[in-house]
Amino acid sequence: MNKDELIDKITEQVMLKLNEKSGLKNIPNQEKQNILPIPLDELAKYIDHTLLKPDSTAEQFDQLCKEALMYKFKSVCVNSSWVSYVSKKLRGSDIIVCSVVGFPLGGMDSRSKAFETQNAIENGAKEIDMVINIGALKSGNLKLVEEDIRAVRRASRANTILKVIFETNLLTENEKILACEISKKAGANFVKTSTGFSGGGATVEDVILMRRIVGPTMGVKASGGIRDYNSAVALIKAGANRLGCGASVAIMTGGAAKGNY
Repeated sequence: MNKDELIDKITEQVMLKLNEKSGLKNIPNQEKQNILPIPLDELAKYIDHTLLKPDSTAEQFDQLCKEALMYKFKSVCVNSSWVSYVSKKLRGSDIIVCSVVGFPLGGMDSRSKAFETQNAIENGAKEIDMVINIGALKSGNLKLVEEDIRAVRRASRANTILKVIFETNLLTENEKILACEISKKAGANFVKTSTGFSGGGATVEDVILMRRIVGPTMGVKASGGIRDYNSAVALIKAGANRLGCGASVAIMTGGAAKGNY
């Protein structure tokens, strides 16, 4: 075990003991920031604050925006029909608006994804999280998978960040590798683990694999089932440079995560 690994191990043990004793709740904020492996204000910059439930209401989106402004999250991530609404709520702030496209199944026609992308961008989205054509990938139709991503890339603006969602729990390791390679070739900016709607979520192992395949210049977004601070830190250390979280406030405060997104 080298020096860096030893430091990481010791830090992990300290964090576990602190959490077990609820010690962090009683430590002043400044001291807490000094103890945490990733300070909370820095962690917030990794988080896409997410609300994608089909029954979400305007009141819940109001709260989403308030929380994003309060904690200074990187973005809010919503279904495309809510992009215009949250864009107006966040106007004048540094919070980015991210729209999912082809969500959550990814099986619709590429032209439909392209249209949804254009519409979301016109309504204020700066980032697009599209779901890959999972069935095409598993069928070995790699040309269709690539063209699907390229269709969304062409529909985007030059400065639009494009993230490609794989749904890793449905894929073999070889399919994950192919998805990474195709996404990179098609001009995506990020690869992303999961929708959170298919019974799986982000794992350290998948993030390590994805980071290894796409290299250091492309983004990796972990999403699905990230419910606490330690999980978030573990995924960042594994190579994620963005986190999709419905439990963002719980992660920042040490509170209990309620449901999923």
